[in-house]
Amino acid sequence: MSLIRDLADQIIAAHRNDDLCLPVPPSTLANPPPIIHNEHALDHVELAGAIAAITMGFTEADANIVGKAWSRMAHLDGGFNPQAWPNRPEHFDLLPWSRAMNPQAFAACPKRLGLYAVMPDATWVARMVEAEAPTIQLRFKSNDRKVVQREIKHAIAAAKDSKSLLFINDYWEEAIEQNAYGVHLGQEDLGNANLEAIRQAGLRLGLSTHGYAEMVTVDRLCPSYIAMGAIFPTNLKVMPTAPQGLGRLYQYAKLLSDYPLVAIGGIDADSIHAVAQSGVGSVAVVRAITQASDPIAAVKTLQELMKT
Repeated sequence: MSLIRDLADQIIAAHRNDDLCLPVPPSTLANPPPIIHNEHALDHVELAGAIAAITMGFTEADANIVGKAWSRMAHLDGGFNPQAWPNRPEHFDLLPWSRAMNPQAFAACPKRLGLYAVMPDATWVARMVEAEAPTIQLRFKSNDRKVVQREIKHAIAAAKDSKSLLFINDYWEEAIEQNAYGVHLGQEDLGNANLEAIRQAGLRLGLSTHGYAEMVTVDRLCPSYIAMGAIFPTNLKVMPTAPQGLGRLYQYAKLLSDYPLVAIGGIDADSIHAVAQSGVGSVAVVRAITQASDPIAAVKTLQELMKT
């Protein structure tokens, strides 16, 4: 284990200042995940990469993926280099073909979706259409299906023949019924959604991810876009993982550069420029618009900040 620990320490030292590390509870380090003791792992580099990832605050599922990626990178690139970081599709065993060559891919959307306004109801969607926000998501919550159908109908009507693309969050059945442009699903919705029905209906599909393990999983589904977050702390919903930070976002964007990508979570006017510079083609915001004194002006300002 001394060699493996030394390799892990080299990785950690090389990336200590790359904004890849998150605070780790002492119990996590005291009780490392099973992969660290797995004698059947591919090689020492895989174990070292997993140990380093755990120490840097990655989840156990992500650490397993990162360890394997380190091993593939070492084999493909001719040796172990702690200064590198796995960020190519082949390092993570992602699909080797492009979306255009995959018959199971969901309908395509623009590579750069621009400012992505996530709005709570149809009235807000209409305001964003007026502001010419490039992409809008209706994130409306209700247990009353008739109310949900009404909101989706009004939102779709507001976006019709406009410059804005509208995605419906969660309610994929209603989105299909009303011929929406697209649907956005979180990880918690994947198990209950009929993805084949969404695909056959020709709707675009956006999927949320919160780290490497989920990215590898959704890559197999070939969605229209992949959302990555939460980038910064947010109190709008309970997140399954700690905020990812800019360092990880920049690595994720390199890895999934063939996809339309959306960064989301706690992004505002102060941070949107740095987020946009990661290479993602879209940045999602909520409170930066809904809590602005002039939401329509806020849309213009945020779009300008993404460019500068």
